[in-house]
Amino acid sequence: MLENKKFFIKTHGCQMNEYDSDKLGDILKHNLRMIETKDFENADLLILNTCSIREKAQDKVYHQLGRWKKIKKKNPSLLIAVGGCVASQEGRQLRSRAPEIDIIFGPQTIHRIPKMIKDLHTNKTKVEIDVTFPEIEKFDYLPSVTNNNISSYISIMEGCSKYCTFCVVPYTRGEEVNRTLDSILYDVRELSNKGVKEITFLGQNVNAYKSKNYNGEYISFSDLIKHVSFINGIERIRYTTSHPIDFSEDLIQEYHNPKLANNLHLPVQSGSDRILSKMKRKHTVLEYKNIIRNVRKIRPNINLTSDFIVGYPGETNSDFIDTMEFIAEINFSDAYSFIYSPRPGTPASIEADSISSDVKVDRLNQLKELINHQSKKYSEKMLGTTEKVLVEGLSIKRKTEVFGRTDNNKVVNFKGTENLIGHLVDVHIDEVRGNTLHGTLSDMILNLNKTYEHKIL
Repeated sequence: MLENKKFFIKTHGCQMNEYDSDKLGDILKHNLRMIETKDFENADLLILNTCSIREKAQDKVYHQLGRWKKIKKKNPSLLIAVGGCVASQEGRQLRSRAPEIDIIFGPQTIHRIPKMIKDLHTNKTKVEIDVTFPEIEKFDYLPSVTNNNISSYISIMEGCSKYCTFCVVPYTRGEEVNRTLDSILYDVRELSNKGVKEITFLGQNVNAYKSKNYNGEYISFSDLIKHVSFINGIERIRYTTSHPIDFSEDLIQEYHNPKLANNLHLPVQSGSDRILSKMKRKHTVLEYKNIIRNVRKIRPNINLTSDFIVGYPGETNSDFIDTMEFIAEINFSDAYSFIYSPRPGTPASIEADSISSDVKVDRLNQLKELINHQSKKYSEKMLGTTEKVLVEGLSIKRKTEVFGRTDNNKVVNFKGTENLIGHLVDVHIDEVRGNTLHGTLSDMILNLNKTYEHKIL
């Protein structure tokens, strides 16, 4: 009935959404024998996986649905599904505004899509809606990993229990729930057997991870990193994203582990204690600085990145200056920075906001200028060094080049052939162009590469 039918997925938002979309595609292929297509106009099922973190997220959803509505008029049998955080937040209201929608699902119910589709096809219902929070149930129904890339994401936990005043995640993805250690290790071994060399742990707050092993003993996030680092074939471990109040001493000490990559993304949001308190971040600037100081004792050259919100309600010029001085002192290598936008249902959304748009834009531009300056300086310090690069693929612009990532998560392009893909190689950094580094293979590997080229010719 559904075999060989085509589906198309459009994803908005974060890496968690990208991960969910990949898994949703696996589910449709495995359970319904459907085929993924890049041609949305000829699809039998259109899926929009949404994000509500940024401003006007709902508007983007309705604009996209308006375009798809025209396709459905031409093809009434077309199914349209909307999932993710906007779906969880809007629920039935989404359907009332966009009656062309057939299925509405939340981040925790992607595994129920096959049944929802089947029910529609057997005319049991006119519309399927499931935005419940069945905790970690979905991972029990996901098909075996199919990733054939060199690097892969693995979701280890979902949701967040911190309830920062600006954040909608606890309301759209639920509170923190953790996968079992065994299920994560199984997925990592499967990926390693398929040639994956680098694992990135995903979650709204990965360092809050806590589970039990088969003996009933509690396993922390640092324990998980240790276990995975012993799996043959796994060369690097990364994670995103984390929270300062869960950044424990045992996690800091895990930076002695050579397989834990030399980059850390630790969101702080503001450099003002007053604003951090208003945000209910539950940590101070000094506590954040102590974490970074202790990490840098082990990894002096770590690539440190963060998140910043500019123009939070009540932010004074003094608060903003505190943030700028904090950024300069910590010397972040890069950052995601945004102007505050109220998310419906969050405590901050009802706070009085007297900061003008012009002031917010000016502050954001100043912050970005400082971050860009520090990012450039960090990259320039890598000039003349030799870095271990995990080769990920052929360069898009030049087929005579390959690209990969350094241990500190910087992208490097250099001359090479596809036989290098999947290998860790030594690359001398020769040049910095924007956010990308350019380099040259070490002499030994270069000679091997020339031998390979000669054999092909």
